Amino acid sequence: MTISRGLKRYALYFLGIIPLFSCTDNYNKGEIYKSPEFTLFPDKVIQGEYEAKALSATEITSNYQSKSTTAVSPRINFKFSINGKDNELPSGAHHTLVVLPDTQEGKEVTIKFGKLYHDETNVPAHVNLPKNAKVHIKLDLREVFDAFDEKGYFTNFNGLKLYKEDFKKVYIAGNISPLSWDFDNLVNHPELELKDADGDHIYELALTLNKEQKQTTKQHWKLTKELGHYPAYSSPYLMMDALYNLSLEEMENNIEADSTFRAGKEWTGVWTRDVSYSTILSMAMLQPEVAKKSLLRKVNKENRIIQDTGTGGAYPVSTDRVVWAIAAWEVYKVTGDEAWLKTSYEIVRNTLEDDQVNAFDPRTGLMHGESTFLDWREQTYPKWMQPVDIYESLALGTNVVHAQAQRVLVAMAERLQDTATAGKYKTLADSLTLNINKHFWLADHGYYGQYIYGGINKILSERSDALGEALAVLFDVADEKQQANIITRTPVVSYGIPCIYPQTTFIPSYHNNAIWPFVQAYWTMAAAKVANDEATVASLASLLRPAALFLTNKENINAGDGDYSRTQVNSSEMLWSLSGNLAMVYKVLFGMSFEPEGLRFKPYVPEVLRGERKLLHFTYRKASLNITLSGYGNTLTTVRVDGMEQDDALIPSNLTGEHEIELVLSDNKLPKGNLNKVPNTFAIDMPALKYENGKLNWRLVDGAKDYKILKNGEANTLVTVNTIPIPQNEFAEYQVVAVDSAGQASFASRPYIVSSPEFVQTYEIEGFVKTYLKKSPGYSGNGYVKIGKGVNEAIQIPITVPTSGEYAISFRYANGNGPINTDNKCAIRSLELNGQFAGPVIFPQRGKDEWSDWGSTNQVIVHLDKGEQQLSLQFKQPVNQNMDGALNEALIDYLNVIKIK
Repeated sequence: MTISRGLKRYALYFLGIIPLFSCTDNYNKGEIYKSPEFTLFPDKVIQGEYEAKALSATEITSNYQSKSTTAVSPRINFKFSINGKDNELPSGAHHTLVVLPDTQEGKEVTIKFGKLYHDETNVPAHVNLPKNAKVHIKLDLREVFDAFDEKGYFTNFNGLKLYKEDFKKVYIAGNISPLSWDFDNLVNHPELELKDADGDHIYELALTLNKEQKQTTKQHWKLTKELGHYPAYSSPYLMMDALYNLSLEEMENNIEADSTFRAGKEWTGVWTRDVSYSTILSMAMLQPEVAKKSLLRKVNKENRIIQDTGTGGAYPVSTDRVVWAIAAWEVYKVTGDEAWLKTSYEIVRNTLEDDQVNAFDPRTGLMHGESTFLDWREQTYPKWMQPVDIYESLALGTNVVHAQAQRVLVAMAERLQDTATAGKYKTLADSLTLNINKHFWLADHGYYGQYIYGGINKILSERSDALGEALAVLFDVADEKQQANIITRTPVVSYGIPCIYPQTTFIPSYHNNAIWPFVQAYWTMAAAKVANDEATVASLASLLRPAALFLTNKENINAGDGDYSRTQVNSSEMLWSLSGNLAMVYKVLFGMSFEPEGLRFKPYVPEVLRGERKLLHFTYRKASLNITLSGYGNTLTTVRVDGMEQDDALIPSNLTGEHEIELVLSDNKLPKGNLNKVPNTFAIDMPALKYENGKLNWRLVDGAKDYKILKNGEANTLVTVNTIPIPQNEFAEYQVVAVDSAGQASFASRPYIVSSPEFVQTYEIEGFVKTYLKKSPGYSGNGYVKIGKGVNEAIQIPITVPTSGEYAISFRYANGNGPINTDNKCAIRSLELNGQFAGPVIFPQRGKDEWSDWGSTNQVIVHLDKGEQQLSLQFKQPVNQNMDGALNEALIDYLNVIKIK
């Protein structure tokens, strides 16, 4: 048998022939972390009956078994969906069907669309859904098709019209695999489509639930890749050493033949945010050239960062593409590559300039757009929020990323001596940071709220956003006191920090009710930064546990039981997960921080991880560093380079050749700190409002003790009933929040707007162009207008304002160029008032080929003086270019102008 030189060197290290750490006994041989759920030891992880054990630094065994098909309730909850939308029953209402073990031949049921069906079968205690349970579902859609024939459309439970021309397919959604509550992705699951074979408008589907599954959890990992050209890490803690090597091997597996990254084992290619967050964590130092090439792949021909496909056609509904800038700067700090700096600078500047037009909100001084990384609409937003509502929202994580991207542009501009750009973006970054703290900070909670949402008068969601909170600490958006509070008081559950807290009921695990290892890594780094020892150790253990038990770096885990198979989508060997695991060695334990002038060490070693550790052959620019770190704490007493003591723990960027670095910590006692460990709680459902006879009413919400009434974004009153009278002679937005007995609130309902007729003006768009269309039904007036590249690129709209005041301007539109959750064909335009830019107008996708699904754009808030005013809707390049590049089109029905003050 032959063995390569690199792999042989690794084998010699880990067999002890070449010692990597001293023989001192001064390390922890007992528990590193213990909780009721699991315990981390130096060489193993124990979780109940399961154990993962590191046999060496290159081999781990695990007996973990996923319990994804056991303990499943026999009560099946489900709804039907036309065209992949949640359009059959109100939020929180669903059909039920019970399948018990003695139902050998399966179960059949016929249900009328929109009519609630509840199976009254009693479910005995401790009885589960049988394996391979058979159900036959029949859906009676005759009333829907009768309405199509009589009126041309069907009106669903909330008053929305579905036109006959837009009816495509009907699906089933539900709570037990293969069913899913992910309505937006039903169109990608043909196995969940009901079909009408005989044309009688009764659609049918046979399903097998709770299928018997083969065990997919790996039981054994042994290093097979040659890792000799990567830094070799060793310590007295065998499990951490082994997971470091496992992560390096999986990193190698994620490099494609063209030297770019892929996101994970089950993926091809990579997304902007994935590669960017991975690069920041550790790929910039381990794979700088692959990171560069991968980042450049996420740049379009207009030399702008690509916002990946997503909600409503992505950009600018989603605007977190700017995390690319932070990754690009990390690559420059690691490599010192001046050509890369110049290339990335132009890309970052172009992108941020566009965002100041398309995403900046002058009312709050914040940036619009979906929460960074939380890009699956129903997972983290109220169900009533359409893509345009998400665009209008203002998210913590996205704003923190924008603030840091602006500071990166300042640093780039200063190095390239572009003083004008540096000055401009320093002002913008300072202002954005100030406004983040002004609008998001929850003083009584001790952390930030997740996002600001609603109508014209928005409110702050008090849910936490783990990644946003961590980045606010790491990027110094929060001050020192706030940073300490964030780590101490943000909710953490048994298996780690959930993406959001509390969870949303009726939504399956993915971002909701889930823990993502890469987020856990950023949280660990933030906890170490504020020297919260308890939080740091618990977070590190939460990152190591799943990698050890599953023998791979999974994409996400269920927050309730820590299992990987109870989430909607998952992958092994996930790039940003393994990048986070590696970052624990580099950026926490060794405390590596890259600066343009050098590599700085700020180690953080908890006492339970005390001892000597080595990192050999770490490549930094033109130097190869052999680093020894001993002791514990976060205060360095000794820094030696080639035996010579240094005053500063900064390795200069011009160092060349091989060098020995010795770092000695003072064994200072770190503050114990604290963490806010809480049960994995689900918030109660939100109310759905209806207006009848001068009153708002809503369905009583299970678990609600009170209902908070909001008027124009402010708490107006607290009631126990489910109806309130509202006046009609003013402009006002009403929302209702359900509150449970513990004081925990639901999402706020969709805003209900009341306004006197004299406050509202409608201008039919066909009155301002030469030709218009009539093909798609549901329009108002005589027709509608198409806008696109080369088609009605500038529409002049004179209006007459009855009284001076503050007005909201929006357009009724349709965009059938793509579904709500994929593609990138959101149309973008600029609105001018009397020749001056007033704001962007966003036309997100509303459904594939659904050109009769009419909705509203975002609302541009402006002051209008009494008398004639000139509005102009324009397509301006390159700033209004979307991510598709070719199609940037929509249909416009009319302009709406409403006085709000």
